[in-house]
Amino acid sequence: MKAIEITSYGAPEVLRVADRPDPVAGVGELLIRVAASGVNRPDVLQRMGHYPVPPGASALPGLEVAGEIVSGDAAALAEAGFKIGDHVCALIAGGGYAQLCVAPVAQCLPVPKGWSDVEAASLPETFFTVWSNVFERGRLQKGETLLIQGGSSGIGVTAIQIAKALGATVIVTAGSDDKCEACKKLGADHAINYRTSDFVEKAKELTGGKGVDVILDMVAGDYVAREIECLAEDGRLVIIAVQGGVKSQINAGLVLRRRLTITGSTLRPRPVAFKGAIAKALREKVWPLLESGAIKPVIHSTFAAAGEPSGAAQAHTLMESNQHIGKIVLTW
Repeated sequence: MKAIEITSYGAPEVLRVADRPDPVAGVGELLIRVAASGVNRPDVLQRMGHYPVPPGASALPGLEVAGEIVSGDAAALAEAGFKIGDHVCALIAGGGYAQLCVAPVAQCLPVPKGWSDVEAASLPETFFTVWSNVFERGRLQKGETLLIQGGSSGIGVTAIQIAKALGATVIVTAGSDDKCEACKKLGADHAINYRTSDFVEKAKELTGGKGVDVILDMVAGDYVAREIECLAEDGRLVIIAVQGGVKSQINAGLVLRRRLTITGSTLRPRPVAFKGAIAKALREKVWPLLESGAIKPVIHSTFAAAGEPSGAAQAHTLMESNQHIGKIVLTW
C-alpha cells in the first residue's frame, strides 16, 4: 500500500509517500480501505518529534480515517453491527495516513447517513475529544455557558456545534474578525477576537459578571490564570493541549472560594475500552444530530495524500499557518 511516512523529524517536507506492507486485522479489529484521512494538530507535533507514538501503535501519522471495511474479526464485526463493505469512520492510535488501516472495531462508527467518506473522516478525533472532555470531564449541561479557546479550529467548530445542539450557550475566542464571524455562523452565541479584546473582561461582561461554567482550553501556559478569573462558581476548566506552554501560575484562593475544578486529558494512549465507551455515547447521543443536519461537516481544505508535491506536506503547512477554519483532510 501507499502511505505517508515521517522520514525524519522536521518541517512538513519530511512527509514522503512510501510503500508499506498491507496491514492485517487481528482479534477485535477490522481493516479499512481508506478513502480519506483527517489531519490534526497532534500529527504536526509527531512530525516534529514532540508527540511520542504509544507502545504498539503504528509509527505512521494519522489518528482518524474513513472508508470501506474490507476484512475483520467476524465476531467483533457482528457484535458491533458491521459487515464487510460497510463504510465507517474510526479513531486510531496511528497509521491513518495510508491506503489501508487497521482499527479496533470498538472505535469505529458508521459513516452518518448523507455524509461522504471525506466528510466522515473529519469526525473521529475531534468528536471523541470534545465529547470526552467537554461533556464527560467538563460535565457541560443544558443551559450552561461554554467558553472555547480557538473556536475556528477543528476541535473548536466541533465543540460549537455539539454544545449548541445540546442546549448550551457558547462563547469562543479566535484570532481575527473573519474567524469570529465564521464561528457565529456555526452557532456560537458570542465571539471574542483575542488580539483586540481581553477575553476575561468580555466573558464576564457577556455573562453579567457570573462567569462561564466550562472552559475548553488548548493553550494552557499563562492562559490558565486568566481563565480561572472568568470561571463561575463551581466552574470547570478542561485543558487538552499546551500550545502556550506547560507552566502556569494561578490564584489558588480563587480555586478554593469558587470551588473550581481544573482537569485535563490526553486521548491517544487511552485503552480501547475507554475509547469504545466514548464511541457508544457518540453513536447514541450525537450521531442522530449529524444525520438530522443539526451538525454539519466543516472542512476547510482537502489534499490528495499521494499527490505531487506532497499533499500531506501541504496540509501540515496549512495547519501550522493557523489560517484554516475547520478541518483539513487527505484523500486517497
